[in-house]
Amino acid sequence: MFTSNPFADLTVFLPPLAMQVYIILMLLAIVIGTLWDMLHKSSGEYFAQRRKKAQAEATRELSGTDKASLAIKTIAVEVATAGEFCNPQRRISHLLMFYGFLLYVTTTAIMVFGYPTHATPTPMIIPLLWNIGAIMLLIGGYWFFFLLRVNVARDGQPVFRLVLADLFIVTLLGSVTFAFLWEIVQTMGNLTATRIFFGLYILFTTLLFGTVRWSKLAHMFFKPVVAFQRRVEEANGSSSLPAPATRNERS
Repeated sequence: MFTSNPFADLTVFLPPLAMQVYIILMLLAIVIGTLWDMLHKSSGEYFAQRRKKAQAEATRELSGTDKASLAIKTIAVEVATAGEFCNPQRRISHLLMFYGFLLYVTTTAIMVFGYPTHATPTPMIIPLLWNIGAIMLLIGGYWFFFLLRVNVARDGQPVFRLVLADLFIVTLLGSVTFAFLWEIVQTMGNLTATRIFFGLYILFTTLLFGTVRWSKLAHMFFKPVVAFQRRVEEANGSSSLPAPATRNERS
């Protein structure tokens, strides 16, 4: 099960072109939703004003090498290792979801566009990585949903009391959970069950990428930009924020 391409079996009731068009539409939904969110919150204007203000208040001019170094540090700390999280559990959960999402989405695209049918055998490593990414997402996501959400862990609210901020995690978990269940029932040869679980997978995936404007998915694009600008302001002397607390102070 873990080494076969589940999308290649869709040809029983769905042409390969349908999934390819669907993925393109979901990519467009992400772009449109992110731009819509930026326009609604005036994010682009805010960043432009903040950058202009930082340049005016800078006490040191940064070279291109300095900025490249800060960009590398941003990617290494805030992006690759989720260094902004002080809570180790939240950090591990985030990293599981982040790298699981990358594996899951990348291998989905490879299987749908590169190996849409069984006419071209799919290398076993690709669906294996797809399943590993899905499992990482499920572990990190359910861990976060049941134990680490702020309104649950700190405010003591019921787990299933959902707010708009939970839209991303709920649709993400729905998408990956039903993708996993769809893969399982597909191997059992039950066409009706396969169609039902595939339909639920598509439903939650559409909600995941179609609600970017209202969910936290767009934040994953904004956070690195904010982190980089903060590093620039600290380096050129324009930052008005206090120095970061040490590990002992945080604990």
